[in-house]
Amino acid sequence: MQNIVDQSFSARLDCHYLLLSPETIDEHTPLVVTLHGFGGNPESMLQLTARLFGRSAVVAALQGPNQFFLDPAAREVGFGWITNRRPAESIRLHHEMALHVLAEAGKRYGIPVARRVLVGFSQSVALNYRFAATHPDAIRGVIGICGGLPGDWESGAYRPVTASVLHIARSGDHYYPPAATQLYPDRLRQRAADVEFHLIEGKHQVPSGGREIVEPWLKRVVAHS
Repeated sequence: MQNIVDQSFSARLDCHYLLLSPETIDEHTPLVVTLHGFGGNPESMLQLTARLFGRSAVVAALQGPNQFFLDPAAREVGFGWITNRRPAESIRLHHEMALHVLAEAGKRYGIPVARRVLVGFSQSVALNYRFAATHPDAIRGVIGICGGLPGDWESGAYRPVTASVLHIARSGDHYYPPAATQLYPDRLRQRAADVEFHLIEGKHQVPSGGREIVEPWLKRVVAHS
């Protein structure tokens, strides 16, 4: 009888991110580490995030470690973060990548943890919430846009979230509909003390007018650091 044994090993993976910095960096400049959704890319997420924060922030856009063809004929490539195949390994890798970029970019521009924010869209939102509840001392704030909560949010072995949370949901989001997202404020507050939630009109995309929400939230969060 033949035996099949599942083996594993670690190999080097080159990870990538894009940096966008303002002309002037001072004691008020935040560092925003942003993650795209499933099938997205760092180029588009960099621009979408910069629009949310204006020209006042250093923005670092990470590239998901899993690449695939969105359209084989056009050779268009998208990136992802996690699947249901060995998810614990993807979660660990996400944490390592986020920690590295937060520390490296923070040191490069002299931006302390008190002004570091983690942003996620769609698939990366739940991963970022896991990160905030696993490494609460690494960030000051976390923003989730059109995404979900970890499946084990209530039962997982997480730490209290000290980061301020801003979650933006859309009324026309067919992936994360209002029937589910309207429960998020109470669910998030099971782990986080400071939660701000907005349900706004629109589809599953980063809101073009999101700066009106993000800017006052950021001022409040940084001012209380």
